Amino acid sequence: MNIKNLYCTLIVLFFCIAKTNAQDVLTIEEAMKIALENNFEIKIAKNNSTISETNVTIGNAGMLPTATASITDNNSVTNSTQVRQDGTSTTLNNAKNNSLNYGVSLGWTVFDGMKMFARLDQLKELQKLGDAELKRTILVKIGQVNSAYYDLVQQQHQLAALDTTIVISKQRVELAQNRFSIGKASKLEVLNAQVDLNTDQVTLLRQKESYANAKILLNQYLARDPKINFTVTDVVTVDNKLVLADLLDLAQKQNPALESQIINKRIAELQLKQVKADRYPTLRLTSGYNFAESQSSLGFTSETSSRGLSYGFTASMNIFDGFNQHRNEKVAKLQIENSQIAIEQQNMILNTQLSTAFQTYLTNLELIDLEEDNEAIAKQNLQITLDKFRIGTITTLDFRTAQLNYVNAKVRYSNAQYEAKLSEIALKELAGNMNF
Repeated sequence: MNIKNLYCTLIVLFFCIAKTNAQDVLTIEEAMKIALENNFEIKIAKNNSTISETNVTIGNAGMLPTATASITDNNSVTNSTQVRQDGTSTTLNNAKNNSLNYGVSLGWTVFDGMKMFARLDQLKELQKLGDAELKRTILVKIGQVNSAYYDLVQQQHQLAALDTTIVISKQRVELAQNRFSIGKASKLEVLNAQVDLNTDQVTLLRQKESYANAKILLNQYLARDPKINFTVTDVVTVDNKLVLADLLDLAQKQNPALESQIINKRIAELQLKQVKADRYPTLRLTSGYNFAESQSSLGFTSETSSRGLSYGFTASMNIFDGFNQHRNEKVAKLQIENSQIAIEQQNMILNTQLSTAFQTYLTNLELIDLEEDNEAIAKQNLQITLDKFRIGTITTLDFRTAQLNYVNAKVRYSNAQYEAKLSEIALKELAGNMNF
């Protein structure tokens, strides 16, 4: 490569670097923060959790009295005839009648077999269930953000590998043309070099398309404009110190799916308490202050009015309801049994997922070391092959093989890092221990 070509290459590299620096570099921490603030499903889960928290009141549990104000006004216009015992009668057309009742009533259930207390505890458990669902949604969405982010990192590595191979392919075309011009190579060698360069450029174009689509997907997870351009860091740091026993222990305490099943069992137990409360009597106090006025155009009394305080109580008890009470209690007990089975099932699923994911994690850690060595070997082999190709001691096929081996080695090494990172993310998500 002459001085002029070298100078042009440096100028192009300078502008490429300047363009890259002009783009915002999005870190994984920033991506998770944006997702927590903007992601639609997380927002919905937060609102649902707030709804569950808002429902936890003693009034919603039925512990407080209720007061009701009411007013009723009835009017009528009728043609009326009244016949008395002595045979006389009175007739009045378009007789107007009015009845007005208004007042305030107060009711308070003071005892219902302790159902209201079980209901309040159930509302508290439903709040915990909403919190667990919020945690599950956050873990899933943060896991998706991490996966999409490191997929971009991997694709950036592949773009860099393809850029490298295109530089090499261009050098090969230039060498082939120089050798052809001095009669040391055939036209076929030049054509083969040009075909391989075109193939590499097509592969790079496809990779750029994939990279752009991956950016759009990450922007979707972050709930922002798909057109926002950014770059990601080039480093993939894999936590290689995870221990299966620790993950299993954390999952028992923090996995939101398991936590939800445990809460569902407590809710079922409280539901049984509410059903059993129907065996006890219910006592309700009532009180009120009412006003009543009436007017009549025909009759012995043309106008009446009354006002005053009313009070009393109502007591009721279920004596026989067609064995429905027994049936309801039996169903509630079966619901508790189903909840316990669901906990055991979730435990088995969780342990299986963690065990298989951990085995994949260990395999991917080994693959990182192997692929790193393979990349170093392939790079050294390519350098030796390139030197030999310059002096014409190897064929173009051998050179192309070494070139592809190097690119594939870089891609495999990047894939190994990405797969190991995905395994780490999956394990921490299952354990409920993902940092965000």
